[in-house]
Amino acid sequence: MKSQVRILKSKSVYDGRVIRVKLDRVIEPGGVEATREVVEHHGSVVVIPRLPNGHIILVRQFRYPARKHLWELVAGSMEPGESVIRAARRELREETGYRAGTLKRLISFYPSPGFLTEKMHMVEAQDLKPSKANPEEDERIEVGEFSRAQLNKLLREKKISDGKTLVGLLWNRWC
Repeated sequence: MKSQVRILKSKSVYDGRVIRVKLDRVIEPGGVEATREVVEHHGSVVVIPRLPNGHIILVRQFRYPARKHLWELVAGSMEPGESVIRAARRELREETGYRAGTLKRLISFYPSPGFLTEKMHMVEAQDLKPSKANPEEDERIEVGEFSRAQLNKLLREKKISDGKTLVGLLWNRWC
């Protein structure tokens, strides 16, 4: 079986600030010829902010595509050329106002590899010190502190519906 993808034709159909959409005609490994719609994204970070008392910080904000407010882990897009740790520091401070003394990379994963190139990098933040939040102009963020019992309750009651947050909280719970 062939292990390389051969791109026969690639057409950019949208170039935005955060994503680019392409229509690719390809021959995939195994010889399958297909047309694929691909959303290109340069990657993001997801931060599990752990307070000295063991509580985890989540942020709540309105997500237009979901049409509702969601509790989520701190997260955001990486700037081109930005390291995972630098992006995690920036996003943590922007969204929560906290600065981390220690940042540790945990895992990387693809949130939706069927059409999206985005790779998410999960980072744990510890030794947190309060600072001043600096959210982006269009962000209205509520910051919450949750104990392990509260997080378990939110998970059991299916009150967390954001994928990256589910991955992070379950990783935190089981690993």
